[in-house]
Amino acid sequence: MNAITLRVLDGADRGRVFQGLTPPVTIGREEGNIIQLNDDRVSRYHVKIQSDNDQLVLTDLESTNGTRVNGEDIHLRILRFGDLISLGRSVLIFGSRDEIATRLATIRGQNDSGSRKADRSGSDVELASHASSLDFELNLDNDGELQAKLHALEPPNLPARLSPGQAAQLSELLEYVQIRLRKLINTVSTDDRNSANVELTQANWQNLLDLQSQLSTYLRQIGNPDQPE
Repeated sequence: MNAITLRVLDGADRGRVFQGLTPPVTIGREEGNIIQLNDDRVSRYHVKIQSDNDQLVLTDLESTNGTRVNGEDIHLRILRFGDLISLGRSVLIFGSRDEIATRLATIRGQNDSGSRKADRSGSDVELASHASSLDFELNLDNDGELQAKLHALEPPNLPARLSPGQAAQLSELLEYVQIRLRKLINTVSTDDRNSANVELTQANWQNLLDLQSQLSTYLRQIGNPDQPE
């Protein structure tokens, strides 16, 4: 696993860069953390970043004020370069400039048309290979859509190395969600006044909200397995 880089964008420690860190890495207010933040809204031991199956996993250590990644409250999250981690008043970005540039280039490569690739000049390619490649990637997409894709939702990979029992449990969970969604989709009707809209009955709307509530409970139980429901 490569070394970790975290840069503080906002808060009392703004401008600090922590690089060459080897997981596990803890972040908090107390001495003894790998990254100590001068922020009274950060817990003594707030989060931990550890390596698991070649991925970096961020875990909230039951902090008082919680942790957000890209604006979403989390207990567990697989980190990707460019993710924004909010702890108290502090905001950190995960990854070096080159690592974020590489991810942007990958996203762009997945969305580029063949003609755009063909039109790219040799000087552009040379520029992208240098340390300033993040500037190249950001300037290449003037409308900002590419940067926004850094924090877009992506379909996650299925967990690897599951035991047969764990695979069966995961399959049962996904099938439960799929069946409930399928039943809801089959009840949808088209709004005759506006073909762009669809309608759900109040009962089915509550069914959808109940499913979201159930998923929220699952997420909480996964993030805090020892906490009572």
